[in-house]
Amino acid sequence: MGDLDGRIALVTGASRGLGAAAARALAAAGARVAVTDLAAPEDLAAEISGIARAQDVTSEGDWAATMDWLRAEAGGLDILVNNAGLWLFRSILETTLEDWRRLHAVNVEGVFLGTRAAVPLLAERAHLWRGGTAIVNLSSVAGIEGAAGATCYNSTKGAVRLFTKGCAKELAAARIRVNSVHPGVIDTQMGRMLIDDFAKAQGVGDNEVLASVSALHPLGHLGEPQNVADAVVFLASDRAAFSTGSELIVDGGLSA
Repeated sequence: MGDLDGRIALVTGASRGLGAAAARALAAAGARVAVTDLAAPEDLAAEISGIARAQDVTSEGDWAATMDWLRAEAGGLDILVNNAGLWLFRSILETTLEDWRRLHAVNVEGVFLGTRAAVPLLAERAHLWRGGTAIVNLSSVAGIEGAAGATCYNSTKGAVRLFTKGCAKELAAARIRVNSVHPGVIDTQMGRMLIDDFAKAQGVGDNEVLASVSALHPLGHLGEPQNVADAVVFLASDRAAFSTGSELIVDGGLSA
């Protein structure tokens, strides 16, 4: 028996990295998992016996269609994982308004649109579970502390952090818990993009930057996608029945 037996989950941005890891972990815990991305992650859906759909998280219409699809194909929704996101490493002076709007559209508006669209479905099934239904928003350690060259990204992830807290208070009466996860640097494609960006900015090799970034984490290494996926499963489950509005930091001590 899994912690999430009988639950229906949706993970956005699930084609790779943290989204794919979260989808696999939710399925392993017993949930039926729907996965979306700009291109439908059909291979992942087949692997975890789930369902897949193409979705643009910045599109209000796409969110409405995704909720209709979940109701028709899965019977509702118990867990929403707002994972889809973009990374940007660029100084303030180099950041364009287009950069700013694009990052906020995906990282912030996508979370807002997803949460708003999912609330009716989550509320319908909240009575089925001791801990109600759950929204898990992927923020970042960059939503807790600043980083030079990542101010735009900081803004988006900080917004997700406080949006999560506001939603937690607003949706508690409907028995919908809302929490955020804040990873440090994780060994994913996005994490490697960060390493590469830092290396180019400093004029050094990737291996040197990897060593220095790893050393910033008191545990001495980058995180693994499974570390974050385990946090998502915990917050989605009844084991976190008394947790809402919380921020679960998975950063190897980076922000300590």
